[in-house]
Amino acid sequence: MSPTHDALIKGALRTPDERFRDLPGYPFAPHYHVTTDGLRLHYVDEGPKDGPAVLLLHGEPTWSYLWRHMIPILAEGGCRVLAPDLIGFGKSDKPTAKDAYSYARHVAWVKDWIETLDLQDLTLACQDWGSLVGLRLAAENSDRFKAILLGNGGLPRGDSPAPRAFALWRAFSVWSLLFPIGRIVKAGTKRELSAAEIAAYDAPFPNAAYKAGARIFPSLVPFDPQDPAAPANRAAWEVFERWEKPFVTCFSDGDPITRGFDAEFLRRVPGTKGQPHTTLHGGHFLQEDDPQRFAELILAKARG
Repeated sequence: MSPTHDALIKGALRTPDERFRDLPGYPFAPHYHVTTDGLRLHYVDEGPKDGPAVLLLHGEPTWSYLWRHMIPILAEGGCRVLAPDLIGFGKSDKPTAKDAYSYARHVAWVKDWIETLDLQDLTLACQDWGSLVGLRLAAENSDRFKAILLGNGGLPRGDSPAPRAFALWRAFSVWSLLFPIGRIVKAGTKRELSAAEIAAYDAPFPNAAYKAGARIFPSLVPFDPQDPAAPANRAAWEVFERWEKPFVTCFSDGDPITRGFDAEFLRRVPGTKGQPHTTLHGGHFLQEDDPQRFAELILAKARG
């Protein structure tokens, strides 16, 4: 008999607060939400509470620290900026069993938080796994979202094989002895991260036991048609084929993993028509390489 989800999340780890002290460029006050299954989800909540709401969803293997350059720009522009740490990342709780994580659970955890805060008229900005979670959320809760900005991400539905670069990354996530988070992020940027910034990406993970969520993420991407997440993603695509709200692609010019993923959205999503699609400069983590232009694109849609 396989263990229940409750058993899998029992004893989830919580990174000690001292690991997050004095991180460069990250002065934001912590906020917490307890999910229906008892896990604590951390989020940033900056800017005027009555401003247009912007949801920033990070991906693998980062956390809300990834958005630190953009959060002040958006908040100073009058937006309420919300940036959660997905379960298993950042200041959020970290179940130690890989089986505790699934695509559906990640969507459910963030949905629970959104519903508790009753967030409305959201402008979603998402990248990497933030897009897999965020696009599903938007498709399944379209009344809560008014615009989407997609950078270096996608919504696989199990009908095409993984690109070679991603297949290599997935194998590395399974077999790497160390899985060095900060160095992984550094390898995905064009600009040189400082030692302190690399350490900030390592901060949520004091040792290997904290990395189960980060290690499993690449294996949860549904490239196989038999993947349990594939039907829900196909249903989400059916929603996006009728999506008339603004949908902006802002991929970078130097990401080997998601290069070309924007073409299908531009072809199939009606809301992409007439939008200011932009090629940003940088590697996979465009929030590190071109944060100003990315933030300006978000501001224009959030305030529009």
